[in-house]
Amino acid sequence: MQPGEPDISALLQQAQAMQQQLLEAQEKLTSAQVTGQAGNGLVTATVTGGGDLVSLTIDPSVVDPEDVETLQDLVIGAIADANEGTRRLAAESLGGLAGGIPGLPGFPG
Repeated sequence: MQPGEPDISALLQQAQAMQQQLLEAQEKLTSAQVTGQAGNGLVTATVTGGGDLVSLTIDPSVVDPEDVETLQDLVIGAIADANEGTRRLAAESLGGLAGGIPGLPGFPG
């Protein structure tokens, strides 16, 4: 190995450790549940980190047969809010693992 060249075995160990951390973070994220809401809590939606809708709650006061559009908007808003929560959770969980491998050309470090 020439002076200034990266130690390949050390870089491989770092890569393996990062891969394990990434897998653990992805597992944690997939099993997490995030609840979003719309209409000041009149409609709530819970989604998993994998994006599956697992719960939807609608306050009876917003069920108006004459105004289905408002209810539809509230449901969409609650799901969108929950999905935004999962995106934030993913950024928090996986953000530190996106820094690359120190010493490897083309990666920050």
